[in-house]
Amino acid sequence: MFTADDEWNRDVTNDATDSGWTTTLFANATSKALHPDFGPGFGIPFNVVPETQPKLDMTCDYSGDSDPGPYPFPGSSAKIEGGTPTDCTGDCHVLTVEQTACLLYEGWDCHYTASTNSWHCGSGAKFDLTKNSYGQRPLTWTSADAAGLAILPGLVKYAEVASGAVNHAIRFTMHCTQDGFVKPASHQAVPTGQGGCPMGISTSDLEAGYPPMGTRIRLQSGYDTSGLSAQAKVIAAAMKKYGMILADNGSDYYFQGDDDAGWDNDQLGDLKKIPGDAFDVLTFPSSISR
Repeated sequence: MFTADDEWNRDVTNDATDSGWTTTLFANATSKALHPDFGPGFGIPFNVVPETQPKLDMTCDYSGDSDPGPYPFPGSSAKIEGGTPTDCTGDCHVLTVEQTACLLYEGWDCHYTASTNSWHCGSGAKFDLTKNSYGQRPLTWTSADAAGLAILPGLVKYAEVASGAVNHAIRFTMHCTQDGFVKPASHQAVPTGQGGCPMGISTSDLEAGYPPMGTRIRLQSGYDTSGLSAQAKVIAAAMKKYGMILADNGSDYYFQGDDDAGWDNDQLGDLKKIPGDAFDVLTFPSSISR
């Protein structure tokens, strides 16, 4: 998905690291180990539809940051995170790839109304998968993810792991982020008192202690993965080559994958043995946008 030079697809094996932020990120994390936030029967599913898929009316709460409808989301049959299109709890993401056109449509907090055959989401975003993703969302715009990024390219998919290689960076969360973002993100989360951030923390302490959206971390090349299970070993290899990109607030070092019956919880559980301080923070771009 997206071009070879896109940040999701870029090999960061030799990128410089920031030792200060590496120490700070781990020190301020409340959860100290990696955690796969998916498995057999749960995760973030996605839809693949033909170019002829009917497009349904779509309205969004954050209309100023959203690409207007209609969207080619299926109706009552749509795969959605956290339930059904008419009865969903949690983030309620709907991710849909339109074949032939190579377009990706994503929504957050989505709910389908059968009587009007329409969708209402908190926010929605559209991406052209044949182009570089950076710049498709205007700076300061959110998407279906807090950081303004596409979600689907950063999910670990079972089909990739079964084929033996995950060839892209992986989406992950931290419990608190500062009021800022770096490339490839285009948006920040609301910090103090929300998303798990300490109540009453000063702006300067927030900026000194918590990362901006778009922060990229990489599993250290010398970390021994030889004893990991087959599924875990493939995922860890991607973390060494492409790293993980901070995309939203959530539990520390949680990373996301698709919903597929082929996942093995015991194999994925091996990844929980990897501590957060086995990752290095890559050097930020020249400035943090606010």
